[in-house]
Amino acid sequence: MIPINAPQIGKEEVDAVVEVLKSGILTTGLGKGPNVVRFEKAFAEFVRAKYAVAVNSGTAALHSALLAIEISRGDEVILPSFTFVATAEMVVLAGAKPVFVDINPNTYTIDPEEVEKAITEKTRAIIPVDLYGLSADMKAIKEIAEKHDLKIIEDAAQAHGALYKGEPPGKYADITCWSFYASKNMTTGEGGMLTTNNEDYAEKLCYIRSHGEKVKYHSHMLGHNYRMPEIEAAIGYIQLKKLPNFIEKRRKNAEILTEKLKENNKIQLPSEPEGYKHSWYLYTIRLKNANANQRNNLVEKLKKHGIGTGVYYYTPIHLMPYYRQFGEYKLPKTETASEQVLSLPVHPGVSEEQANFIAETVLKLLS
Repeated sequence: MIPINAPQIGKEEVDAVVEVLKSGILTTGLGKGPNVVRFEKAFAEFVRAKYAVAVNSGTAALHSALLAIEISRGDEVILPSFTFVATAEMVVLAGAKPVFVDINPNTYTIDPEEVEKAITEKTRAIIPVDLYGLSADMKAIKEIAEKHDLKIIEDAAQAHGALYKGEPPGKYADITCWSFYASKNMTTGEGGMLTTNNEDYAEKLCYIRSHGEKVKYHSHMLGHNYRMPEIEAAIGYIQLKKLPNFIEKRRKNAEILTEKLKENNKIQLPSEPEGYKHSWYLYTIRLKNANANQRNNLVEKLKKHGIGTGVYYYTPIHLMPYYRQFGEYKLPKTETASEQVLSLPVHPGVSEEQANFIAETVLKLLS
């Protein structure tokens, strides 16, 4: 089976983990161990941010960001429903109401026009999601946020290596959140990062990740235990060095798929608009005019041919049982996409021969 994604771990990462174990420093009380500090500095430089704060998951990053901008009960936060549930989950855990809006059907990212329509006197923030490795239309969102005095938390969990108007994710956001889950373009197993250009936010994020402490056993604010262990940071530092090559291999595999699949009129291929650079976390195609059963049948047939195929996402958040309490939403573009999209493997472990096989199998099954 060719997996939909696979961590690319080499001897360098193994050696780095062993070195941490031998050092005896597995973590530190405030989450500022030597490997964490080194990783934060390197990641900040990579994404051209002034500050980076490492945490133990992308979900922790989202929650920390919401706490740092002081989202609380009675507030509303606008976000897409077409994303992983953690984006909305952390809004609820912060005490606020998630307000779901529709997507651009070509990019699958949040539609700025729909964002503006959803703003009320209770709106405090917007969370655009850089889905599949493609940035949201951040300049348009920034203009809306400035007009209405709103904060932006960019969910870049899937966008390591992406560019928007020549810049990495984060340029137009107050705080940007990253994930290093095992499937991502680079991994620490679990793990996350926050980046910002705001010194006050950076300071608060450091407090939040370790029980609100500025110094040990002296809490200045409400926090959590979101510290990144030293082993994760050591892996992350090595992975970050390899990331440009990972992205290039993903791009080459994506180009192979696009070249072979572009003539088939039954599918919509991934979009890379002018001014955007995709990081190819997922290569997502869309079965035109299909219903969910037809899409699911294709997914199962691909799996029978040894091609690990994912659907991101089967159920939009606003249709999940728990989240129905936050209102009845009609998001036709989101709901249609959820019934038609499927993702094919393009990770660095996919060989050129395998990429060709994937494309040829898709064409055969659609013929």
